[in-house]
Amino acid sequence: MLAADVMTPQVITVSPETEVQEIARLLLEHNISAVPVVDDAQRVLGIVSEGDLMRRVESDEGRRKSWWLRIFAGGDSANEYVKSHARRAREIMTPDPITIEEDEPLHRVARLLEKEHIKRVPVVRDGKLVGIVSRANLLRGFSATAPDTATPVSVDDREIRDAILQEVDENTGVWVDRINVIVTDGAVQLWGLVESQEEKMAVQVAAENTPGVKSVENNLGMMPRGVSGYWT
Repeated sequence: MLAADVMTPQVITVSPETEVQEIARLLLEHNISAVPVVDDAQRVLGIVSEGDLMRRVESDEGRRKSWWLRIFAGGDSANEYVKSHARRAREIMTPDPITIEEDEPLHRVARLLEKEHIKRVPVVRDGKLVGIVSRANLLRGFSATAPDTATPVSVDDREIRDAILQEVDENTGVWVDRINVIVTDGAVQLWGLVESQEEKMAVQVAAENTPGVKSVENNLGMMPRGVSGYWT
């Protein structure tokens, strides 16, 4: 399987000028743990994670350093000040993040996340953002295939996946950035979070009605209202 077979499409993004408060709202509203920062051409400039935002809620007392520690910290003090007081995405983002192409094999993506100690990686096509692969996406992809399976995902499976996501996005009212669809030889697995049993059933019906689908395994979970989860 490739990155294109498991990635979350239609990624929630922000611009370099997006304010910190708006980023926090997006993370909570969409139950995600990070957002890519993109320019007008959808090129990835950076990533802002909940870890970057946490520096903004630390107490002033907790951030204070003794005079001798400030001496040894050197330039880090300036960087820490920016991170803890910045107001816009461009000021707190991790710049120039690692990206992958759609045809990157999952085992290589897994090694990349492990090597770089990151939780997610943007997927680009011709330099423009088209999706994101997280650790959760990888686990779902690996669970859909046996470890020794050498048969690649067919073009038909990718077309089925795209068709399901398009149907869900256009006609069910379910946010597709909260769900993921894995298709292997026509067998569909649904993962992610929805807000009600009705939404869960709507996604299943959309999958069942898609040409080429042989079976549907519905693993969609229910998102407690008012509670933020970090499944990506």
